[in-house]
Parts: sequence; structure tokens; C-alpha cells
Amino acid sequence: MKNIVIFGTGGLAREVHQIVEDINGSAPAWKFLGFLDGNVANHGKEVHGSPVFGGVEWLTQTDAADVYVVVAIGNPVSKRKIIESIKQQSDAHFATLVHPRAWVGSFVDIGQGSIICAGALITTDIKIGEYVIVNIGSTIGHDACIDDFVTIAPTVNVSGSVHVGQGTDLGTGSTVIQGCSIGEWSIVGAGAVVVKNIDANVTAVGAPAKAIKTRAAGWHLE
Repeated sequence: MKNIVIFGTGGLAREVHQIVEDINGSAPAWKFLGFLDGNVANHGKEVHGSPVFGGVEWLTQTDAADVYVVVAIGNPVSKRKIIESIKQQSDAHFATLVHPRAWVGSFVDIGQGSIICAGALITTDIKIGEYVIVNIGSTIGHDACIDDFVTIAPTVNVSGSVHVGQGTDLGTGSTVIQGCSIGEWSIVGAGAVVVKNIDANVTAVGAPAKAIKTRAAGWHLE
């Protein structure tokens, strides 16, 4: 069994802890050690009866080469910054977690550090990048490409041949129609229906989805 810690202590982190428990219930794979958190006020507390050791610095004080980390942070901007910090400061590995009750086809490529939650349906000939979250009850159709750091909220429907750019945040219940592309680091609001291509670095809402805000390229690095 491999040692694992979860970065985050919020609702998503607790859900990811349940994924670890459910994976182990099917076939023991992970030895869960505890949680990490960037908020020092949470250090030393317990979540689900397990300790919150500290922040990224904890990985520099232990044998991180023997520890896997999964970053359970929904916001793609924050998630990327935490992952880059972990990479710079430690030798920790990143765990890829697929819930045993997710349906994932044989011809699906899932990158390291990604999380596939219960009830997700991911069909065939699909590429999912690194550090992606596919949340509960979401679907991804054939020939889709989901780039790194994307967060797909619960009950999102991504149709076939869709390209979702790096760092995009697809809100709860949103839908992306067949063949559409969404540019990197964009935000699609809850319940939005994407029926045509969405540019990079925008916020799009509504049905059909329309851009209501545009950010400068690189805004996520600020």
C-alpha cells in the first residue's frame, strides 16, 4: 500500500478522502496518513478523525519520496499554484484516483494527479490531462480532450469531440455541445449551455453561453 495525503480540508477534500476509502474497500491500495492545508489555523486539527499535519512545508520535513499527494482544491487557479509549490519544494508523487463506481472506458487516458469521482461516465477515445477533477455525476463523450488543471463540477455534460482548455472551470450542471472548444483559463457558469466556441480567459454564462467578462492573458499567474 502506498502512503497518501490529501491537500485541502474542505468539502471536496472530505469527498476525496471517501474516494480513498472506497478504493480501499474494493482492493486495498492506499495507506491514508492525513491532510495538508495552506491555512495555518487548521494545522494540528483533525478532519474525519485524521490529522492536519501542516502545509507544503510538511513534505519537506518527511521522506516525501514515499508519499503521494492528491490536491483536492476545486478552484483551478489555486490548484495550479499549490501543485507548482509542491513540485518546487518536495519529491512527492501525485496520486491519480478513480472511484470504483465511476464508469471509465478502456480507451481513456487519465493524467497524473487527476480525480474521477463516483458516478462519472467517461466513454471512449478521451484524453484527460494532469490534475483534472471530474466531479460526481458528470459525463464526457467520445473524442473529447480535457487539458491540465481543469475542474468539472458535479453533473456537467461534456459532449463528444469537445476540447476544454487548460485551467477551465466548468460550473455545476453546465453543458458543452458536440464539437465546441473552450479556451484556457475560462470560467463557464453553473447551468450554462455552450453551443459555440468560447474564447480563452473569459467568464461565460447563460443558455446559450455568452462571455460577460474578459481577463488579460496570464491572469491566473497573478
